[in-house]
Amino acid sequence: QVQLVESGGGLVQAGGSLRLSCAASGRTFRTYTMGWFRQAPGKEREFVATINRGGSTRYVDSVKGRFTISRDNDKNTVYMQMNSLKLEDTAVYYCAADQSGWALSQLQYDYDYWGQGTQVTVSS
Repeated sequence: QVQLVESGGGLVQAGGSLRLSCAASGRTFRTYTMGWFRQAPGKEREFVATINRGGSTRYVDSVKGRFTISRDNDKNTVYMQMNSLKLEDTAVYYCAADQSGWALSQLQYDYDYWGQGTQVTVSS
C-alpha cells in the first residue's frame, strides 16, 4: 500500500506561482509513474501532468509551458511547479501513483493510489 500526501496549495493571484509537492510512503516510489489531476467546482476530475520512472513527462495542453512536473526519488516526492497561474487553474489538485512505472497515462483508472488533494485557488 502506498500513501500519498499533497501539500503546497493555497491562494494566489492570477499570474503568480505555486509549487505542489506529493510525498509518498514506501520503498518502491522510484518504480511508479506519478501523476497530477485536478477537479474544479462542478466539473469532473481531469488529467494535468504525469512523469514516469524514466523521467519522461506528459501534460494536458492547457498547462504546457506553464506547469512543470518533476520527481526526487531520494525524497520519495513528486513536484509540480505552476507558473503564470490563471483563474481556470482553480481546483483541488490530486497526486496519483501508477504501478506500471513506464506508462504516461491520462486516464484516472490507470492509477492505483491517490492522495487526498490540495486546494489551489487563483484570484483576480
